[in-house]
Formats: sequence, structure tokens, C-alpha cells
Amino acid sequence: MAKWKLIDLTIHEETLEKTVQRARERNIIIPTIEQMKNPEKIPAKIKEQLKSIGLWDINPLNLFRITWKNEPVKEGGLYNSLPNYIEIPPEISGVNARIFALSGKWFPIGAHKVGASFACLVPRLVTGQFDPTFHQAVWPSTGNYCRGGAYNSSLLACQSIAILPENMSKERFEWLKKVAGEVIATPGCESNVKEIYDKTWELRRTRDNVMIFNQFGELGNHLWHYEVTGHAMEDVLKAEMGPNDRLAGVCLTSGSAGTLGSGDYLKDVYPNSKIAVGEALQCPTLLNNGFGDHRIEGIGDKHVPWIHNVKNTDMVIAIDDNDSLGLFRLFNEPAGHEYLREQGVSEELIAKLPWVGISGAANILCAIKFAKYYELTKNDVVITVLTDSAEMYQSRLEEMREAKGGKYEKFDAAIDHAKHVQAVRTDSMQELTYQDRKRIHNLKYYTWIEQQMYDLDELNAQWYDYDNYWGELHKMAPELDKLIKQFNDRTGLLKGLE
Repeated sequence: MAKWKLIDLTIHEETLEKTVQRARERNIIIPTIEQMKNPEKIPAKIKEQLKSIGLWDINPLNLFRITWKNEPVKEGGLYNSLPNYIEIPPEISGVNARIFALSGKWFPIGAHKVGASFACLVPRLVTGQFDPTFHQAVWPSTGNYCRGGAYNSSLLACQSIAILPENMSKERFEWLKKVAGEVIATPGCESNVKEIYDKTWELRRTRDNVMIFNQFGELGNHLWHYEVTGHAMEDVLKAEMGPNDRLAGVCLTSGSAGTLGSGDYLKDVYPNSKIAVGEALQCPTLLNNGFGDHRIEGIGDKHVPWIHNVKNTDMVIAIDDNDSLGLFRLFNEPAGHEYLREQGVSEELIAKLPWVGISGAANILCAIKFAKYYELTKNDVVITVLTDSAEMYQSRLEEMREAKGGKYEKFDAAIDHAKHVQAVRTDSMQELTYQDRKRIHNLKYYTWIEQQMYDLDELNAQWYDYDNYWGELHKMAPELDKLIKQFNDRTGLLKGLE
């Protein structure tokens, strides 16, 4: 057993009783991780009530829609047996490997970060560490995480503060102003993470009731993706892979590194698979200890997240943000759809291309570069995720139209496809040796020990006590689910549905 608390589940009984009372008053029932993996285990009476609730509604029952398996509808949907996903065919990718991408569009708020933020807040609620009558939940983010945090805070009757860079899309800010208790814009763009951290320290110094939920350092983020996203990927692979197919790997841009937890799960199930982590070429922190600014919204960088299990990572892939934006535009302009239709892309897939946001485009490009590097065949499978959809980036499309001086035409689509997708090369990639991994892991010291005051011994445990540290973390979901069930029992609300 590891000596680290990892996700602290210590009970604070006095506060917990107040939290239970508040949940009872607000009719809040909390789902388990198991139910998020397997929605068929959600009580029938909750499903019946969901039929009259919109996907984005501020309603506590939408906690039960934190799953990859929601029906792809905006109102009243229930659950599919499989996650929502798309397959990127060779007509688009230019490679033989099969590339699958889970869609985050059909989560509440339209992004899977609602799950990661749930797994950061709920452990402190069901243990009584967070007092919703006193504390403010602070959600520092470069994009969707603070949206997920603000949304979950509203559903769980908690006060929230969202922090994100001022240059993020205006759709994010407009939505947050309606949901978060307070919105703070920090200087810079996606790569300006330290400025976000600096603001959290300022809040700590000036307010006595804030609790910081830093997605880059919260192990609940990693655990949620290990359990929920990892199992969702496995469901897709079981449905799609034939007897001669093999999982080559999972390709994911880093951001908070939470989603990389799904790669840890897949390696447990498919030991010969690889984990490839992507980042922006304009800010190649993992690849080259570099820095800079980029436009792949939502993947903050210039540091290595605390929750990144670096020792289990096999490759780093840098993606030019011009390529990401080119693919994003190809997938989300009518002329792009017309062009792809002529290339033989099915109508079914074309209808789903708006499921791809900017970071989703980067993930697809990671998978394409990965397939080219390893010369993968039609029997090889690569899997990734689409964190969000085009819904939060319509203003970016308009900005690109204005920058290019007019309407996007079919010849623009042909150029984007040729230049930004099929012509991507295997440059700016690195297979990681043991020493390469250690170099990246050691970069955590400067952010997390020197700046954020994390524990040096725990940093060393992530590397030298690897099996205990990460292995014990990966076993914590049942323990958390037990506390969630006990919390629901104390409110009596779930029993009242029987």
C-alpha cells in the first residue's frame, strides 16, 4: 500500500453533515464512477426524469449524464450501449490504420471536462472536506475544465470561480458569465498557464474561503479518465476490432494530462499498445523544453502536469497549430463538406464532422503522424478523443473567414486537406527512451515543487515507487464509489425513488 494519500478520502464528519443536509434540500443525488462507465446501472426512475431534461440544463439529475454513452440529442436523451465516436477513414487521413475518436460533444456543456471536474470536486464533498455553505470552488483552466467545474458546482449547490486566459474564445466567456459565480480572465492565451496559477495564489492570500481544484495537479482527473474514458475506449475497440486487428496506441494532446489516464488503462488491457502525447509545435515543452504561444485552445503547456504518468509514455508528437486549424476548418465549413463528399467520405461521417473542435483536430493529427511513423497497416487501430466540438469555436471560424478575406471555397478545402492533413510528416516527434522520460518527469520539479509547493518525496515516488503510486491510484474508484453511496444513503433521496 502506498503511503501517499493520493486522492484524500479522510472524513470530516461535522462538515459532512452540513453537506448532506444541503444535498437533501437541493434534491442532489450523486452518481458513482461505476454508473458513469455503465449507465444501465442508473436507477430507472432517474432515467424516467431525464426524459424531460435538456442535456445542458442546470439540473442536478444531469450529473447522471456524465458519461460517454449519452444519446446524441439535446433534449431528453438516455443512453447508448456504446460511446459516441467517429472513424477517420483513409480518404481523409491518407493512412491505412483505422483511427477512432470518442466524441465529447454529447456530455453536458459539450465537453468531457465535466467528468474530470466532477472527479476533483465530489471526493471533497462526500468526505466533508468542502463545505458548500462556506467554500468557493476555484477552477483554473485554459478552456473547458473551468466550464465543467462551474457547471458541476451549480448542480452540486456550490459557489464557483472560473479562471481562464483572456484570449480564449468569446463563446466560453459568454457561457461562463451565465453559470459561474465569478469569472476571472488572466493575461495571455492557451499557453499562459503560470498566469492562471499566479491568480490562484493571489486568491489564497486574499480570501479565506477558496479551495483550488487545479486540473493539472488533481489526481481525480487522472482517475476519472483511467476508469471512465479508458473503459469507453475499450468498449469501442471490442466492437470494432476484428480477430486480426491490434491496438497500436492511444494518441492524446496533453493539456492537463488527465485524458492520458485512459492510456494507462488501455496499456493494462493491451500491454503492447503505446501512449503518444501531443503538444503544440509552437510551444514544444515536452519535446524540446521549449516555450511559446499557440492556438490549439484548451491544451495549456510550458510545464509538465503533476498528474502526467510520464514513465508510462512512449512518444511525444508536436502538432503545428496551423495544421489543427486547417483540419478544423475543413471539417466545419460547408465547402469542406462538399469537397470531402467528392473524395468518397460518407454522408453519415460528414454529418458528424462538426463533433471535431480545435484540440480534437490536433488529436486526429497526432494519430495520423503516429500511424505514419510506425507504418501502420489496415489491421492496426489508433484511438483518441474529441474533447469538445465546433460549438465553442464558431467565432474562430468567423475570424478565419475575415483573415482570409471572404468565403471558404472548395479549392480552399482541397488546399487544407492536402497541406494540413495528408502532407503532415513524421518530423517533430520523438520515441522516448528511459532517459527521455526521466528528463520530462524532472521538469515537474520547477513548476510543482518550486512554485506550487507540492511534496518532493511524492514527486520521487511517482518515478521510483511507480507501481505503488500509480497502481494504488488506479484502484481507488471502488473506494470513492463506496463513499458516494454512503452519502446518498444519508440524504435518503435515492431510497425515496424506490
